[in-house]
Amino acid sequence: MQSTLGIGLLGAGPVTQAIHLPTLARLSDEFAIRHVTDTDPAVAKAIAARVGAVHSTSIDALLGDPAVEVVVICSPNSFHAEQLIAACHAGKKAVLCEKPLAMSYAEADAIATVSAETGVPIVVGAMHTFDPGWRAATAHWGELPASSHTIRSSIVLPPNSRFEDVATEVLSRPAFPAPDWSDVQVLAGMIHAGVMGLAIHDLPLVRSLLPRYDDLRMIDARFLAPFGYRILFVAGGKSVELHAVMSETWQPDWTLEAFSDDQALQVQFTPSYVHAGSAVSTLTTAESARVFGPTAVNGYEAEWRELAAIVRGEVAPPSTHDLVDDVRFALAVADASAEAVRSTHNADAAA
Repeated sequence: MQSTLGIGLLGAGPVTQAIHLPTLARLSDEFAIRHVTDTDPAVAKAIAARVGAVHSTSIDALLGDPAVEVVVICSPNSFHAEQLIAACHAGKKAVLCEKPLAMSYAEADAIATVSAETGVPIVVGAMHTFDPGWRAATAHWGELPASSHTIRSSIVLPPNSRFEDVATEVLSRPAFPAPDWSDVQVLAGMIHAGVMGLAIHDLPLVRSLLPRYDDLRMIDARFLAPFGYRILFVAGGKSVELHAVMSETWQPDWTLEAFSDDQALQVQFTPSYVHAGSAVSTLTTAESARVFGPTAVNGYEAEWRELAAIVRGEVAPPSTHDLVDDVRFALAVADASAEAVRSTHNADAAA
């Protein structure tokens, strides 16, 4: 009987190559990669060869492999729900799905149903929710979720490829065509993609500070070229600002902040793809400033260690209700942002 959990990687792109492979290499006492699947047979073969695994181009081959106990979904976002549901029906011990969990409300509800039916635990790879620096802050922030009035997420990063190439030699990076900035539907689609692909790292954290979001009211949303957004909305009586831009900046910064009348929280995260320890969180009042982190364990490693503990029955799996609520919140922000971009463009055109 093997002592390590057998991992099946569904999708072998940059996230698998630059995030999960280096992380799993540090956790060889817990996990062993047994199967790698990708639609590109050359990529699947090359990545599998790096870790001594079987390779294929078929999800059925991966799900039918008895050596695969945990399925990791790293495919394009539009395939997450379908593949996650198939993995649950295959009776695996757990599924780790990269964010976002789903791309529609119907998909999110279907995932909740199948998880309840099969009892297969689901972990979403939103590494910030597992980050020891963030979790230390939540354990000590007292009344901040109730008393905070302003929440701000600010992300300034160079293109992902810069960090991917530092982490590993990435094979077959997808090419993205130049967008048509004059097309309002393109702009609306880009800001929607920005929320579901970038803001979604922090949106579960933002939601944990909101009493509700069904009253979400969008104030303004703008797409920022070459890729980014500026979004301002009110939900649960709180002001939320999301700002991001990916350009050729030399100095990356990823900061989440929350403010009440008598307390402030600042969390400084390492950029995606960077394996450099946890976030640093600072809780400040008029009397003191408490700093948590950095620790040697980052959010990627923490999420994998928690998954192992879930499979062993040592900790309870994340609430499927919470995971679905996270994606429903993200979709509400993304949809409202896209609609705001369309409305602003149409108003400007009519002026």
